[in-house]
Amino acid sequence: MTLKKSTYYALYAALEMARAGRGIQVTASSVAQSYGIPEAVLAKVFQQLVHKGIALGTRGTRGGYSLARPSGEVTVLDVIQAFEPSLETTQSPVAANSREGAETAGLGRLRKLFDEVDELSRCTYASVTLETLAGNRSGGEPQFHAAK
Repeated sequence: MTLKKSTYYALYAALEMARAGRGIQVTASSVAQSYGIPEAVLAKVFQQLVHKGIALGTRGTRGGYSLARPSGEVTVLDVIQAFEPSLETTQSPVAANSREGAETAGLGRLRKLFDEVDELSRCTYASVTLETLAGNRSGGEPQFHAAK
C-alpha cells in the first residue's frame, strides 16, 4: 500500500493534536516547523481534516486545530481514509501488461498475495489509535505487535 505525501502530513498533524491533548490547539505553523513541511501545504491538510470531521478548527490570532473526538477514538485508518479515496488494491503493472494465459501462470496467486498484504495493513492501521501512537495512555513509547 502506497500513501500520498499529504496522507503522511495528515498523520503528523493528527499525531501532534493527539500529543497536545483534548481541547488544546496546535497551529499549522508549529506542526510545519516541527516536521519541515511547507506551512501552506499543512494548512490545506488541516482544512481537509476539519472537513472530514477528524479535527476542529478555530480562526483568529489564538486559533488552531484540535481533534474532534478523543484520541482513543480516532484510528490511524480514519486519518488515512480521509486522504486516500480508495484503499483497494490497484492493478499492478504486471497485471496490466500480462498476456492471455498469464492467470494460470501465477498471476492470480500474486494478486491474492497483494490483496492479503493490503488487508493486513488496513487491519493494523485500524487497530492503532492516535492515543496509542502518541503514547498518551501509558506515558511511554507505544508498543506495536504484528497480528499472528
